[in-house]
Amino acid sequence: MQTYLVGGAVRDALLNIPVKDKDYVVVGSSVDEMLALGFQQVGRDFPVFLHPDTKQEYALARAERKSGLGYTGFECDSSSEVSLEQDLLRRDLTINAIAQDQDGNLYDPYGGQKDLKKRVLRHVSPAFQEDPLRLLRVARFAARFAHLGFSIAPETLELMRTISSKGELNYLSAERVWLETQRAMATRHPEVFFQVLNQVSALSPWFEELSTITLPDEHHQLVINHSNQDAQAAVAFARVVLPLESQQIRRLCERLRCPNEVTALAICSADSRASLLHATELPTPELLDTLNRVDVWRKPERFQLILDVLFDQRDSAQQELKTRLIELVDTAKQIDAKRLVAQGLSGLQIKHAIQHQRLDIFSVLSAPTKN
Repeated sequence: MQTYLVGGAVRDALLNIPVKDKDYVVVGSSVDEMLALGFQQVGRDFPVFLHPDTKQEYALARAERKSGLGYTGFECDSSSEVSLEQDLLRRDLTINAIAQDQDGNLYDPYGGQKDLKKRVLRHVSPAFQEDPLRLLRVARFAARFAHLGFSIAPETLELMRTISSKGELNYLSAERVWLETQRAMATRHPEVFFQVLNQVSALSPWFEELSTITLPDEHHQLVINHSNQDAQAAVAFARVVLPLESQQIRRLCERLRCPNEVTALAICSADSRASLLHATELPTPELLDTLNRVDVWRKPERFQLILDVLFDQRDSAQQELKTRLIELVDTAKQIDAKRLVAQGLSGLQIKHAIQHQRLDIFSVLSAPTKN
């Protein structure tokens, strides 16, 4: 029984990127032996185990054979006879097919280190085209490593086009497609994900609405800087779909089964874009109507993300307006309904009084500037 660190942990260490998760492959063992050693089995389709102490994932080395459609149509052999080279052969990219033993020795039968130095994303074997999910994964890796100068090997792009042309993407689940999309949107260059899909004719069937718009490039993709990866992904996705009509965005999000907040952010951003970007030119009642429609009073966190979607961090004038809007919303939220009740108001009178106070607060945006 031999244990090797594999995949992303080895790749990221060689790239001097902080390693977050560690995955291990076990060669020469069996399910019974792993269970006897105290490992907890969690994999249903193939044997994956959690270490009894560290809870890190350990998978038995396995070989695969295509037996059906989609990314689940495989027969796996995880017997003790499967070698490390066979296990690495089934992986998607050469840079993900490097293993490291417990003494720190690297095993790289498919040239992953060479491709890391050349900054190339290259498939390990022709079996790459048997799993349509790999097309999305490569697009995600292209987005993740774009700032390091990585590109996709021409022969790998051709296999990605083959996957797309055969219609295999239709057999992916919405959940898996969105997961890859979300991960790509949390990178420094989320626009690259969709550029790659467009390059290999893979916007359909999942992102067909995006074929009707000009996809952002690195010069037009606005700067995003969120410590929260879910927020970063939601903002990046909303920016990509911003040119679409609301109904198009809704159809796209329903197809991908996006989380409700992701869908709401994308739609609210598109609907309020013109009003918020030109808030100083808008009559105060119309601006306030926009704020009410995006539910700013009950969803202040969403409003902050909407502003992140719409306002470019590199544009000082936009950032000044963004800051002013946040300040005015905060001021308006401090209107005390209890004080209005104490003044003898009730029902619609309170609602109207709050509306008038909000109008007064926001009227400063469109007020003439004094010299």
